[in-house]
Amino acid sequence: MARAPLIGRLYWREYLALYASLVLVFLEGFIRIITLGLPQPIIRFCYNRSRNVFNVLSSSQGRQARSRHGSFATSVANSADFVDLCSLFGYYAEEHVVQTGDGYLLGLHRLGWRKGEEGLRVNAGRGSLRKPVVYMHHGLLMNSEVWICLTERERCLPFMLVEKGYDVWLGNNRGNKYSKKSIKASPTSNAFWDFSMDQFAFHDIPDSINYVLATTAQLSLSYIGFSQGTAQAFATLSIHPTLNDKIDVFIALAPAMSPAGIHNGFVDALIKASPDVLFLAFGRRSILSSATMWQAILYPPIFVRLIDMSLAFLFNWGSKNISAHQKLAAYPHLYSFTSTKSVVHWFQIIRNKCFQMYDDDVQAPLSLGASERYYKVAKFPTRNIKTPIVLVYGGSDSLVDIEIMLRELPKHTVAKEIPHYEHLDFLWADHVETLVHPQVYEALEAYAGRDHLKEKYLTSGSITNSGFERRPLAMSEDDFSSPVTADMSDSEPRINGFGHSPSASMDLVHHTSPAKLPDRREPVTPTPPSSSTTTPEMAQSRASKEEPKPSGLNPMMRKRQRRSGSTSSSRSTDSVAKFGEGGILLGAGKATLGSVNSPNMADVARKGVSDRRKR
Repeated sequence: MARAPLIGRLYWREYLALYASLVLVFLEGFIRIITLGLPQPIIRFCYNRSRNVFNVLSSSQGRQARSRHGSFATSVANSADFVDLCSLFGYYAEEHVVQTGDGYLLGLHRLGWRKGEEGLRVNAGRGSLRKPVVYMHHGLLMNSEVWICLTERERCLPFMLVEKGYDVWLGNNRGNKYSKKSIKASPTSNAFWDFSMDQFAFHDIPDSINYVLATTAQLSLSYIGFSQGTAQAFATLSIHPTLNDKIDVFIALAPAMSPAGIHNGFVDALIKASPDVLFLAFGRRSILSSATMWQAILYPPIFVRLIDMSLAFLFNWGSKNISAHQKLAAYPHLYSFTSTKSVVHWFQIIRNKCFQMYDDDVQAPLSLGASERYYKVAKFPTRNIKTPIVLVYGGSDSLVDIEIMLRELPKHTVAKEIPHYEHLDFLWADHVETLVHPQVYEALEAYAGRDHLKEKYLTSGSITNSGFERRPLAMSEDDFSSPVTADMSDSEPRINGFGHSPSASMDLVHHTSPAKLPDRREPVTPTPPSSSTTTPEMAQSRASKEEPKPSGLNPMMRKRQRRSGSTSSSRSTDSVAKFGEGGILLGAGKATLGSVNSPNMADVARKGVSDRRKR
């Protein structure tokens, strides 16, 4: 049934909630305008008065706890940028800039050196230290600092990955603290902020990954995302098929795709309203830019309490798994700039219950027709993703609907629930190093450096409380083009070369005839390796005994036939490209099954010899 665009869109209670929210937004804007004109002494006065009020109202136990942990937490909170945060823990960080296809300049950060390795060359060509690459991406209204603003090194995932031998890169979205520049538009213009998740998926993520791979001279990397960083990966992998071959595994922490909605009914009304209402309230540039103002004039514990109340009001999160001193250290680094349009995009996704691209089509004010019959917003085709996916989500996270998510993802997706975890716990919770990090390590060990699009069998991780339980993936018919099965042995997570463990083995078994393709919905049981060992010399001898040796065949023809009949090759010779000085070969064609001898080659040779004798 057609509805009037304004009258029939919301219920009367939702209109009240909408108008009340708009009043609060305009009130905040008015206060911000006033504070922008205040001199620094008045701002310090407000800060000191808020600190005195908080100390009077807080308990003595709380004051003792803050004084005990306050020193290092204050240092983390007061760090100016990513490099300063790394220096607090004794790590050297590089800063890089990548230009996207549409002209934005994105900041990248690199952590590639353990303590004491600062003078070594890592992934820099011949003579350098080779390490597997991990790329990490932040969530909505954040930047790369959220990964490292912790009070203990052991709970910081990037630092722990560096210690395990990985070359860690951290990306940033356009518009945030480290990516607020473009060669085509100024941040003061509306054109600069005219972007949504579509631009993150089409430009920011693929361009950043290509830059990292080109800089490190690697063929692939592993992707770890948090919140919107996972949604951006879902989107970009679904629309860039070739990017699937550049990502070994996608580990999604607190994954986001199609949230059920906002917990509070007042704010939920904003989601169901027209996007123009949000543009009216927040403008068409950056959203919630007043957060920096509140952080400047409020005493840090009061600012932390304000953030906690906002999270409980919007998402029903209690934030009980994050300690008070960790909040004091991390919350000052929580907010970073993004566009209002990117938040409107999420509101469209929630309202339509569909992981879709941004809807630019604005309905006419007096249109009463059922436009959905004639117009459909393009969806991100996430079922097309070939990269192995490991989801680690919280059971108390109101933004995750795992059932809907799994229905929209490919069959090989593996999901693990941490029952009591909320959204931000995956970054800063007290026991994140024992509940979350081991799942990341196991997934990286299982997939890092493996060619998941060429191997017939892969093991995905069904993560349990006791460890990482391996099981076969349900593969599609296209994945059976290569007659290779792989047996991945368990080993210690000591990294060697491209990410394989030193003790890990991969035995290849070649079949002379293709097996019957199983149903895609059923798991594929890996074929165990053959008990007898076949050396290349034995395979060549066996091939030479089986191939026909016709009389009159010249030496060159016999050599060509022997090469084509070799069973020691599992890759076709067409579309082979050579990269770099190391001679790495990548085949675009499908692997061949068994021998490929030409049945009429001998007859052709005899006929040629006979014709020459007649002449």
